[in-house]
Amino acid sequence: YSLGLNDLIVSSVELTVHVGDSALLGCIFQSTEKKLVTKVDWIFSSGEHFKDDYVLFYYANISVPVGRFQNRVRLVGDILHHDGSLLLQNVEEADQGNYTCEIRFKMESLVFKKAVVLHVLPEEPKELMAHVGDSTQMGCVFHSTEEKHMTRVDWMFSSGEHAKEEIVLRYYPKLKAPVGYPQNWGRFQNRVNLVGDTSRNDGSIMLHRVKESDGGSYTCSIHLGNLTVRKTTVLHVILKEPRTLVTPGTLRPEILGGNQLVIIVGIICATILLLPVLILIVKRTYGNKSSVTSTTLVKSLENTKKANPEKHIYSSITMQEVIDEEEPSGKSEATYMTMHPVWSSLRSAPTSPSDKKSDGGMPRTEQAF
Repeated sequence: YSLGLNDLIVSSVELTVHVGDSALLGCIFQSTEKKLVTKVDWIFSSGEHFKDDYVLFYYANISVPVGRFQNRVRLVGDILHHDGSLLLQNVEEADQGNYTCEIRFKMESLVFKKAVVLHVLPEEPKELMAHVGDSTQMGCVFHSTEEKHMTRVDWMFSSGEHAKEEIVLRYYPKLKAPVGYPQNWGRFQNRVNLVGDTSRNDGSIMLHRVKESDGGSYTCSIHLGNLTVRKTTVLHVILKEPRTLVTPGTLRPEILGGNQLVIIVGIICATILLLPVLILIVKRTYGNKSSVTSTTLVKSLENTKKANPEKHIYSSITMQEVIDEEEPSGKSEATYMTMHPVWSSLRSAPTSPSDKKSDGGMPRTEQAF
């Protein structure tokens, strides 16, 4: 504590919460003397150059929230015991800043002041998703600058607006064990356990072996004496799809989802890379086929030549047609023509004596064509 002329100031404390949570800003004056509190003020400042705003003031046994905090704050401390603590619910991002508590006593000019620096983090998800058979954790933490310990934590489940609530878990820290009504636990028995640190007002639980019927709203209630803070989490249960063999023919755009473009680009790239190889394979295959075809054709021609004899070349004997009408002798010469085949290997056949015939002393002549 540091003493001023008219103020008793306590060094500031810091508290960090998430958007949507509740926060207890403590303001307790410890004294052995009996003092009567006449006035309590809570003032908010978001920065050095911003105007201070009233959050709440207490005077003549009346507590009055002010401004944008009107429906979200209330005085929860025991004024008779010099406790002017403030409960801020449904914290907003704009609530980040400095909160100053001022307590004034009857017939005294002394003012007790305490500052709290509040840091606000983004909102935690209020809806969770879990597959059938999995485990899921549901958080429930009460944030406070004072050492206020929970006296009890309850978890309730409801499957719908008009459905009857079921007790999931009930825990008394002093007993160090969960206590509940066995007839009301039903299907949650032996599947829920407390995983939070109750000494830090953490009543988080773990739900094991999630079932399809577990989908619904889970409400956590942390009790700190007469103060109760609640938080609700909605659980959505997803059925596990059977594993099936997916072939390229059965792929559809809705199955591919966001990866469709990646798959298409991959196919195009693979096609471009493999195209030269495919072309080379086709060329080799076509070349082999052409070679086989040519060889077959050559062999066919050779067989044809062997099967069919070579063309016959015929030779003819030139004949001299002499019709000598002027000769007085009246003799006529008869000219004979003989045709016989000559093979190509034999360009000229030898003339045998039998091939020559004389008629009237005139030799016969042969020419090969």
